Amino acid sequence: MIDKSHTPDGTPIELFRHGDEFSINAGGRLLMSSTLYGSEQALAQVAIAARGERPPKRVLVGGLGCGYTLAAALAVLPPDANVTVVELVPAVVKWNREVLGEPTGWPLNDPRVSVLEEDVIEHLRQLPREQRYDVILLDVDNGPVAFTQDSNNWLYSRAGLACVRRALSARGVMAVWSAGPDAGFSAKLQATGFDVVEHQVRARTQQARLRHVVWVGVRRKSTAQSSKNPAQRTRRAGRTHAASKH
Repeated sequence: MIDKSHTPDGTPIELFRHGDEFSINAGGRLLMSSTLYGSEQALAQVAIAARGERPPKRVLVGGLGCGYTLAAALAVLPPDANVTVVELVPAVVKWNREVLGEPTGWPLNDPRVSVLEEDVIEHLRQLPREQRYDVILLDVDNGPVAFTQDSNNWLYSRAGLACVRRALSARGVMAVWSAGPDAGFSAKLQATGFDVVEHQVRARTQQARLRHVVWVGVRRKSTAQSSKNPAQRTRRAGRTHAASKH
């Protein structure tokens, strides 16, 4: 073990190194690893691609992790973009400025990046209207079911998703990473005012067997459903993978 810290609610967070591999454990269980970053890259890539011909200028990365989502976003964003990273645990930012930064190319040093060491929930709740984001990338906890911090359950509730929607610009895009499927989450996104695509993405860039899930939601003008059957508004993408940039 290299270092240890804890979340605000007391869950222990530990950084390990085994040879060239780094991993972060929460409560004694693996939370993320530097060998499983394909889906973290895909989180940024599929969300930014959903903007089409409208490159995002303001991007929020909720949850820094090992830095792969941030690095993937910076690789495709324009030079004048601004990326705000909101990370709950200060030690995770410290680790990325030290040992974790090398495999990702030190993305925190990019001049387009600013870092806030706070709860992304409170950040979104207090965000002024004039500072809304074009893209919001959420790799908070292990997905829609809280793993490290119980308060994260609120973020993926309908009330929390409505808060995310209010923090987006017109036709803004939000994306959520998850270690596994959640049968009701697409419907929850639809009901909150998003057009949804669910991506099955490779956990490792070069290995197809292990897959994670990324939901991409494009903000509709109205939360009202345009179809009597909400399921018709959901499209499941084919098997998506991210090409390694590191």
